[in-house]
Amino acid sequence: MTDRRESPIEITKDEFKRIGYQLIETISHFIDTIDEKPVTSGETPKQIQAVLGNASLPEHGTSVSELFSKTSDLLLNHSLLNGHPKFFGYITSSPAPIGALSDLLAAAVNANVGANILSPMATAIEKQTVKWLAEFIGVAPTYGGILVSGGNMANLTAFLAARTAKSPKSMKEDGIVNTHGEMVFYCSKATHTWIEKAAVLFGHGSKAIRWIPTDAENKMNTEILLQTINDDLKSGKKPFLVIGNAGDVSTGVVDNLSAIAAICKAQDLWFHIDGAYGIPAAVIPKYKNLFDGIKEADSIALDPHKWLYAPLEAGCMLVKNPQHLIDTYSSHPVYYNFSNQDDEPTVNYYEYGFQNSRGFRALKVWMALQQVGKNGYIEMIGEDIALSQLLFEEAKKHSELEAVTQNLSITTFRYVPIGFTQVEKKKEIYLNTLNEKLLNELQEGGEVFLSNAVVADKYCLRCCIVNFRTSRKDIFEIVGLIVHEGRKIHETLQRK
Repeated sequence: MTDRRESPIEITKDEFKRIGYQLIETISHFIDTIDEKPVTSGETPKQIQAVLGNASLPEHGTSVSELFSKTSDLLLNHSLLNGHPKFFGYITSSPAPIGALSDLLAAAVNANVGANILSPMATAIEKQTVKWLAEFIGVAPTYGGILVSGGNMANLTAFLAARTAKSPKSMKEDGIVNTHGEMVFYCSKATHTWIEKAAVLFGHGSKAIRWIPTDAENKMNTEILLQTINDDLKSGKKPFLVIGNAGDVSTGVVDNLSAIAAICKAQDLWFHIDGAYGIPAAVIPKYKNLFDGIKEADSIALDPHKWLYAPLEAGCMLVKNPQHLIDTYSSHPVYYNFSNQDDEPTVNYYEYGFQNSRGFRALKVWMALQQVGKNGYIEMIGEDIALSQLLFEEAKKHSELEAVTQNLSITTFRYVPIGFTQVEKKKEIYLNTLNEKLLNELQEGGEVFLSNAVVADKYCLRCCIVNFRTSRKDIFEIVGLIVHEGRKIHETLQRK
């Protein structure tokens, strides 16, 4: 008779080691040869489903070794590889290898980082990670915060903290509809769609959003911001929040954060910065002035899985006064025995955000910050920006490319055929169609992956470099590829 329970999901020590070694060998080969693979297979959902199969739920189990062999093939050969040096679409970085190993370690412990008593070491590591991230971007290490899934959740978490801080204490019981004055908030027209989710899901309605126009540099027009706030106050509205962008998702522009901070201070409004993409660039001395005003922010969103190269998911929300999170999210049902011990202050992360049960997201960020150090990130982020600038300059020089914008590590440009002349309006319609088709071809082709941006009504190719594997060679190669494909599509359209 054995003291151990026999379970079909258990793996013996020897088998775990054997399969683990095989998996690590497979993954290390994948990482080492990722530049030789297509960025994406370009397969349709129907083709992917055919590869996966349509089997019913299995009645009986399959060997773990067989499962990993099959699943490794499915994922490594039929995925979009954002770790590829020519992946520039959206803002998903190459995942650092140390992050993959950290996730394995975190999963093995399986800490529930919702309460300190459930995750004493994981809680301490997350707390230190938050402190380090605050130091990294240049705000006081006394900022508190929480690791979340990404930019949407970081911003949404901050939104509710702002609302709680700037509304009557009775709102928790009475609700928004019984709160005096319609609560309204302000952001530039370049703000990410998370703000629309917040307006709708949290009961304000999309009409509560004040979309402030941008100036010639695509920054929020702060004169119009102040005028709009004053107009709302005169009409009995209740302004409570202004959002500044530290790297907007389309073009990478950083708003005039110091001017927004001054308006918020004068008007007693919560100042939130959406820095999910761009704010890590504040670590670079030559760009620090671009982010003047961040020390005045009441809350800041940033995503380590964007420009700190952490594997998904890893977002972070920082707040100047952590008590605002507790005021917003804390509850104490009778079945929670998570109180402080010996009168020692304890961080229980269920009081800081939406989740009660929480995974150990912080470990991969904490490990990478130590592996690389601040200076290592200054080097890598600086190189990403320099490569983006190189692409912009190459587009400016090329007779068939039009460079449009360059901010942080985002360049937008478009293909324009040599000698192309039409009536101006028809020309723009044609070029928009041409570049949209070009983007689709490039995305499906697998040699490079870009996204799009619409800048001043121009449909542009958008290249965002948050990729520690990208080199100058990749930039020169994609210029030739884009022009080659652009010519082919132009010839096809001209024949129609």
